[in-house]
Amino acid sequence: MTHAFYVYASYGFAAFVTVAVILWTWADGRARRRELASLEAAGIRRRSARTGDGQ
Repeated sequence: MTHAFYVYASYGFAAFVTVAVILWTWADGRARRRELASLEAAGIRRRSARTGDGQ
């Protein structure tokens, strides 16, 4: 095993993990937005959207 192989393999693995985390975050964000949309369609609202009692 050469030094260059180790360096390129490390960069490749780091790139793979970075892309995997980005894709996972993107997919999870889409899932949460769909979940919020279905809850709001069912009439369940977020607490931050409440108005009227001054809190």
